[in-house]
Amino acid sequence: QVQLVESGGGLVQAGGSLRLSCAVSGRTFSTYARGWFRQVPGKEREFVAAINWSGSTADYADSVKGRFTISRDNAKNTVYLQMNSLKPDDTAVYYCAAGPNVLTLRASGYWGQGTQVTVSS
Repeated sequence: QVQLVESGGGLVQAGGSLRLSCAVSGRTFSTYARGWFRQVPGKEREFVAAINWSGSTADYADSVKGRFTISRDNAKNTVYLQMNSLKPDDTAVYYCAAGPNVLTLRASGYWGQGTQVTVSS
């Protein structure tokens, strides 16, 4: 059984930092793209960041560019999201995903259970 498990969420003040992790068990995703999405109640899940299988290419939503950094450690089957200069608008449940490439992340069906990030003003 494949499981993606996020960790690292929590409550932080505006301007602070958090580092999310997403570990995988049950199979390896070293040749898969990995990504992060977020969702607030009543809104659709939105793209945050993605990284290709080798880590050589990363994409970001405009709202997080320059503040968030995605990285991966294929030996640990883990992807990370370093979030700096957090804003109250970053408050959401953050989900990690895996897919054959960046374009198929949302449709692949490989999702974690989510981790709550709350940024207080």
